[in-house]
Amino acid sequence: MGNQIKTGLLLGLLTVFVVMMGGVLGGRNGAVMGLVLAFGMNFFGYWFSDKVVLSMYGAKEVTERDEPRLYAIVGELAATAGLPMPKVYVIPRNSPNAFATGRNPEHAAVAVTAGLLELMNAEELKGVLAHELSHVHNRDILIGTIAATLAGAVTFAAQMARWGAIFGGGRNDDERGGFLGVILMSILAPIAALLIQMAVSRSREYLADETGARFAGSPDGLASALAKLGGASQRVPLDASPATAHMFIVNPLSAGGMANLFSTHPPLEDRIARLTGRSFSSPQGPGRPDREAEAKPRSSAEGFWDRMS
Repeated sequence: MGNQIKTGLLLGLLTVFVVMMGGVLGGRNGAVMGLVLAFGMNFFGYWFSDKVVLSMYGAKEVTERDEPRLYAIVGELAATAGLPMPKVYVIPRNSPNAFATGRNPEHAAVAVTAGLLELMNAEELKGVLAHELSHVHNRDILIGTIAATLAGAVTFAAQMARWGAIFGGGRNDDERGGFLGVILMSILAPIAALLIQMAVSRSREYLADETGARFAGSPDGLASALAKLGGASQRVPLDASPATAHMFIVNPLSAGGMANLFSTHPPLEDRIARLTGRSFSSPQGPGRPDREAEAKPRSSAEGFWDRMS
């Protein structure tokens, strides 16, 4: 029920942004047109946003014959989680990453990049896919997909408003709110949309890691996969839209500047630490266990289940 409320709030907030932008650009008539557009966007986002996101990245649906290892792992995990078998897609990109989409478990899809399939061993791939199916199980995918579609639309409209103001769109100050109003709205709207995505996404990543470890039977595969993805995704960044970045298992954008400021994911070090029980603030440096932990040769799986119990 909580995610349904969040979905409604998300749609409502993004609707307000569209109406406000319509008012800035066209006064009262613009606000009415913005409201009509927002209702259309909400309807389209609910029913078709998954197809939009998949097509954005050229994802191709695969069968068991095409990708037997991938298909078998997804099928095994779906059975463990008590979920219907989702559609499986491969994105022809070298950057390793993955996401899940769809409006509910009955209409879910899991997409992985070709780079991920090449980089991961069977245990790591299982960990990644378990994480993505956790988003399906926890009903996160509708929120994330709608956020991606609507935030992308808001960002695009803001860009159009900015260029329209620069080239004379704000001449009628009384009706349109003035040149400065258009510029301000075109800057603030995409920032607000990204902040909404952050609020939706960050806490859910920790929960998906935890649930995914349970589905996989161990946190080790996912922890190892996240460690690999941290470096590989930065060496080979994905040409991704910031509006969809929150959907991926790790941030697909190259690090630095605004990408860090508006990161939709918790730090990888924190996520791995929660899975493995290792300290990332020890004198030995980030990503290495402290000496006290080294003196206790317990498996990361044992520690994880103790912490979760």
